[in-house]
Amino acid sequence: MRIGDAERDAVLGVLQNAYGAGQLTLEEFDERQQYCLKARYIDDLSALVVDLPEGAGWHHAVTRPANLAVPRDAAVRNEIAFMSGKVIHLDARTPAVTSFALWGGNEIRTEAVMGPGVEIELSLSSIMGGHNVYVPEGVRVIDQSVNIMAGVDVSDEAGGDGSNGTLIIKGFNFWGGTSVQLRKSEK
Repeated sequence: MRIGDAERDAVLGVLQNAYGAGQLTLEEFDERQQYCLKARYIDDLSALVVDLPEGAGWHHAVTRPANLAVPRDAAVRNEIAFMSGKVIHLDARTPAVTSFALWGGNEIRTEAVMGPGVEIELSLSSIMGGHNVYVPEGVRVIDQSVNIMAGVDVSDEAGGDGSNGTLIIKGFNFWGGTSVQLRKSEK
């Protein structure tokens, strides 16, 4: 059976999580990622993750019901920042990001996608790097990351009551981390 971007994105997410958890070396991660981007059939993708703990359920990420606040065809955006970074604006078509940063990091803007009842998950991993996440007022931030000599810093003014949605931060950080800051709306 032929596959599309949604299936590739799901497998890339599994590979990034496995790399972040130390289940793949950098070389294995890079090789599998390149093969994933070229894959055409479902069996090609299954072979890339069959030996990983999350590999058995990768296809559920594609078929699970979407959050009502975002379109059914929304997809996770997968990013890698190596000695660099960029600004990523989340929108209704891309409500989540899986990002790995090595000696760099990405800036993630959530203002356009957050709102009452919205729940967004960011899987942000870094080694000697990190991510800056900007949220609008009222967003509750939940940190579920694993950190070694690193961490997730939620500024006091960014920690909202959930009236404007919930942001869940997952991932693995070593000598790096994530900073969550308030981005006040421009009037």
